[in-house]
Amino acid sequence: MEQTAVKEHGQAQPRYGGWRGFIADWSSDQRSFKNVSWGKAMMWIFLLSDTFVFSCFLISYMTVRMSTEVPWPNPSEVFALTIGGTSVPLILIAIMTFVLISSSGTMAMAVNFAYRRDRKRSGRLMLATAALGAAFVGMQAFEWTKLIHEGVRPWENPWGAPQFGSTFFMITGFHGTHVTFGVIFLLIVARKVLRGDYDHGARGYFTSRRGQYEAVEIMGLYWHFVDLVWVFIFAFFYLW
Repeated sequence: MEQTAVKEHGQAQPRYGGWRGFIADWSSDQRSFKNVSWGKAMMWIFLLSDTFVFSCFLISYMTVRMSTEVPWPNPSEVFALTIGGTSVPLILIAIMTFVLISSSGTMAMAVNFAYRRDRKRSGRLMLATAALGAAFVGMQAFEWTKLIHEGVRPWENPWGAPQFGSTFFMITGFHGTHVTFGVIFLLIVARKVLRGDYDHGARGYFTSRRGQYEAVEIMGLYWHFVDLVWVFIFAFFYLW
């Protein structure tokens, strides 16, 4: 077993190689979280736990769909919109996906400008991200209203398997809630960026230290996660 000595607080501390060194580093926090703030570490832990929740939902959806004997509705028919007398399949879902994926680009640019200390561009891009997120939620509300008007309920479905309604409202509703909270926090952080709270070190939520723009990056981690989850929902629910 390879072993080297590393000075820490003026004293030589042993460092091991292999699995023993891996376990020692994680348990003593020498490498894994040494340069990571608590805010960013806690966001990663939250996203990991949320990944498990969404994974359980999607696995349950696949299980229900493959086990039911009643025919599953055709997404191209259920999620079609009539435009100019012609039924266009999945047009609304395609626009929703484009809007949400585009918001990831504006969020990434907002983080980039935040670390450049360009608070005006960063704040405006965060507001643009929030606007795209709000547009997504609005289109999702329209989609829900349309399906409810057509008779879809959590316990029944006019196009086939009754489980369709319960799984659809549960998964898309849970994701839509994440997007809604994301929009709210985007507006809060954008206001602080534009107001210069991170430059002046104003006390308050998300602004504990002067010049600390990490809150923008943490917000970006959450937003990219929400966008990534939608890619899986889009693939499993609307394309399958």
